[in-house]
Amino acid sequence: MRNTGPIVVLTDHSSTEGSSAVLARAVELVTDAAPLVLDARHFYDGGKGVLRVDGPPTLTVPSEHIEVQPSALVVYEIPPIDRHRFTRFQAAVARSGIPCLGADAQAWRNATDKRRTVERFRAGGIPQEESLVLDEPTPSAALTAFEQLGRNVWTRPVIGFGGRDVFHVTTEAQLHAARELYRKTGTSWLLTRDAQNFDERGRRHQYRVVVLGRRVLRVCEHVQADPDAPCNEAQGAVSTVLPLNALPRRLHELAIRATASVGLPFGGVDLVPESGGVVFEVNVHPVLDVPQGFETVAVPFLLAHLSEADAPDLPRSAAVHPQH
Repeated sequence: MRNTGPIVVLTDHSSTEGSSAVLARAVELVTDAAPLVLDARHFYDGGKGVLRVDGPPTLTVPSEHIEVQPSALVVYEIPPIDRHRFTRFQAAVARSGIPCLGADAQAWRNATDKRRTVERFRAGGIPQEESLVLDEPTPSAALTAFEQLGRNVWTRPVIGFGGRDVFHVTTEAQLHAARELYRKTGTSWLLTRDAQNFDERGRRHQYRVVVLGRRVLRVCEHVQADPDAPCNEAQGAVSTVLPLNALPRRLHELAIRATASVGLPFGGVDLVPESGGVVFEVNVHPVLDVPQGFETVAVPFLLAHLSEADAPDLPRSAAVHPQH
């Protein structure tokens, strides 16, 4: 089979979050043509997929009898733990000239590796709670860091996903239990001072602000009734989409600056208004299969790819007006 000129949506098909289907719908809405949806795992290190650049840039997967010259490439839904296996392919894409927004390998690393995120936020003047990175610390070293941060901290893996293995720690016993878990898995981890991000009812809360360039596309509040659990939907937090003006302009600007500080043109920023506004992280691939995710995020994200491609014919784009 030979395909010439379609938009290619490249995602890891082992993921179950559903963003790839949302992106495929966005392509069909905007262009009146279905994309070619490929499994990104073909292009991980050790995979059989190849990007040829000896002529027109061509993606090939011989085992699937696929050969395609993309007009644009949409890369999404790549699990954090596997992103290091994708960097060679990303470098090839950058050399190929295929329009592909937000797929710079260094920017992904800055956002995925929380050690790098802390450094980039510090360099960019992005306010954050103080964090210390620990690599296989002794019990006494972990305790010293714990005390330095006021004995009220959150621990998290340097590379995490969905709030897994994230703990609120206020006692030495909790600290050493977390240290032992990370030691067994060979994981570097962070201690971060608690942000005291409580709403008027005493619940944990934070905002997910999706940014594209200089625009905020979507604002969502996550509320967690358990003060010791991560404020993450995968860990039981309740998510509510808010009007864009529900957050003050200074927090919009903070989210935009935080995204730019790690080198991304697009991302999902987790932040809180406490202490004047504090950023936790920037997510490379915010989940799209969420309320209003299609119209407010997926379609503008896709249109940005086509703008990069300078596509001459977008028959439905004028009819797409994401809600603000």
